[in-house]
Amino acid sequence: RRVAAAAPPLIHVVALGAARDGGAPVGLARAVSEAAAPVPVQLGGGVRSVADAVALADTGLARVIVGTAAFGSIPLREFVAALGERLVVSVDVAAGIVRTAGWLESAELTTQEALARCADAGVANVVCTAIDRDGARGGPDLELLGEVRAAFGGSILAAGGIRDTADVAAVRGLGIDGVVVGRAWLDGTLELAPN
Repeated sequence: RRVAAAAPPLIHVVALGAARDGGAPVGLARAVSEAAAPVPVQLGGGVRSVADAVALADTGLARVIVGTAAFGSIPLREFVAALGERLVVSVDVAAGIVRTAGWLESAELTTQEALARCADAGVANVVCTAIDRDGARGGPDLELLGEVRAAFGGSILAAGGIRDTADVAAVRGLGIDGVVVGRAWLDGTLELAPN
């Protein structure tokens, strides 16, 4: 509710336990959507099937984030067919390799390979997290984000390391569409101002 009061364009939520263990957090998704209204919410964690993704979408979420399942055995096109532009693929990167299952496992794909899969499947939105920067107050990984922008033509949100408005400007300067702000907001180094 505090975040929604600042009227950001979107609220981003990840159910970390579900991301590690699986199990779409339908109750959480419904509660967050209701508490945030009218601000749209994108939520992920625990999606292991197209049915999981649809169940989350049906709670009122604006977007559903799919990470682990996007790079598993289910064709990514099936998620695109089910959710269209409501699908956000999470490309979480450490040392150039995409991580899944709450960052505990390797997808055995490079960032470029993962983004090529997204583009080939018709994915419209990705969120790219620089894992080693997440919550570390070290600034965003501009090199990674530049590579992501060059490789993917759709909408990109950057996550990991955003500290202040200067970081936001640097990321936007690369042509990235938006940023995920977490710790900076909690620490008070980046205020959420109404649009």
